[in-house]
Amino acid sequence: MSAHTLSLRTYLGVFATLAVLTAATTLVAYIDLGFFNVVVALTIAVSKALLVVLFFMHLARARHRTQVVAGAGILWLLILITFTVSDVLTRNWIPQPAGW
Repeated sequence: MSAHTLSLRTYLGVFATLAVLTAATTLVAYIDLGFFNVVVALTIAVSKALLVVLFFMHLARARHRTQVVAGAGILWLLILITFTVSDVLTRNWIPQPAGW
């Protein structure tokens, strides 16, 4: 099995991008965006995770079988999240008694 290595310039570029995204996460935490705080934070987090998986875990140049396994893991995570959210949203909440 031959090792696929990327150039040092690529690694430093990905590292710099991760550092900028980490700073952006910190800056966004201090800004009140209302509902969009969660959306922006999750978007930045997914971007950072994608960079780590593609470049530092070498998934960008991996064999197709490895990519299929990684994709299946992400698909399974989405299925679990979907079932959890559908359970929470469809519960029949029982109101608390008001007392005497």
